[in-house]
Amino acid sequence: MKNIISIFLISSLIFSHSFLDNFNIFNNRTDGDINNDGVVNVQDIIILVNFILTNGSNDNADINNDGLINVIDVIQVVNIILYGPIADDCNEENFSTDGILTNIDEQIYNNDESINSYSIYSWSQDDQDRILSGNGIPNHEVGTFPNANCPNSITEQNINHSFSLYPEIVSEQGESVGGPGGVIAYALNSVKFDPGTAGRCNDNGVCSLAQGNGNWSIEALGHETFDFGDDMNHAHVQPNGAYHYHGMPDLLIDFLNDDESILLIGWASDGFPIYAEYGYSDACDNQSEIIELQPSWRLKDSPDLGRPEILTELTGGPGSGSGLNIPIPMGAFTQDFEYIEGSGDLDECNGRIGVTPEFPDGIYHYMVTNQFPYFSRCLKGDFNGTGGGTGGGGTGGGNPPDCENVPQGMPCCGDGICGGPENNSNCPEDCQ
Repeated sequence: MKNIISIFLISSLIFSHSFLDNFNIFNNRTDGDINNDGVVNVQDIIILVNFILTNGSNDNADINNDGLINVIDVIQVVNIILYGPIADDCNEENFSTDGILTNIDEQIYNNDESINSYSIYSWSQDDQDRILSGNGIPNHEVGTFPNANCPNSITEQNINHSFSLYPEIVSEQGESVGGPGGVIAYALNSVKFDPGTAGRCNDNGVCSLAQGNGNWSIEALGHETFDFGDDMNHAHVQPNGAYHYHGMPDLLIDFLNDDESILLIGWASDGFPIYAEYGYSDACDNQSEIIELQPSWRLKDSPDLGRPEILTELTGGPGSGSGLNIPIPMGAFTQDFEYIEGSGDLDECNGRIGVTPEFPDGIYHYMVTNQFPYFSRCLKGDFNGTGGGTGGGGTGGGNPPDCENVPQGMPCCGDGICGGPENNSNCPEDCQ
């Protein structure tokens, strides 16, 4: 009885509304067009009411797709008539991040035994840019460093980086960035994301975890054949002392989490935001279910031609030796994966356009995921005009080792480009 009264009141409201004369303006609409005549008008409401009163059924009548035909569907048809069709798109251009998380200034002492130092980071802005200043020290628990597979200690870095407040997509496929080529992103605590590694293997299975030769790029996560000494945050330390994330920074998420399942945890160098793990099932509907978003990268059905199947020798760094005869499973190399458009929720750069709590009209954003690629290996926005993080990227900084002390096969002077050992004679550009 209550439903009948509600329907009557809603219908009365429609007939008395000044928009009644314009009922026929919404042509070629799918939502709300119960009788498929190309028009959403009062006839559709009458048909919908009859379905409700007679327990009838019609695929077009369940407007909100909840499996029921009831007064809620009537309300939605009324809204379509009065205010226009249900929006199914979100903003795809003219993005702005102005005023979002630009008033942060933190100094937090981290008494973890591998740190015992302050985590210092600040985010501010001017008219055009978001500005990060920090020391790259994490504000959460970390693993033990140095350790058997990562012989480097965490040291302060000199992070100064700027990001556009008005990012725009300039590449549909994205441009590769990260490692020696530049910093791909920073978390809010000024720790950088750097998902790739310098590890390589040749076709004969001769591999190095740092500055190896060969076409096969070793992944840090997702297998047990190669151990980079990463911790519970899927992070480890570069020779210059830079702690950095390869994947999901779990304890940073715990630190930041304020009961929001969709959590902004950092900014990419092109100015677009970074979120962790979760998003709306309908990218442009903030009323849809919150789910764990899935990448669109998949493990190949078979290995590429020439891919080594056996680790025969590991050169340079911890665990080196020959005659190893260790199987290399699929997933150990970056080349073991392929992008299949539409197979997941995200694009080739592990991002998508969608609404978030901070951006209700939608924005392009990158995701950290629990599956490969874990974090983006490419950026879709313009990052060439942004400032560099002098301690967080491939340009070194912080406290790099003396050139004479760089082990064979390890990155030189912290810049990740040359092999060691180095000195002022054989690598003057890296040993100032």
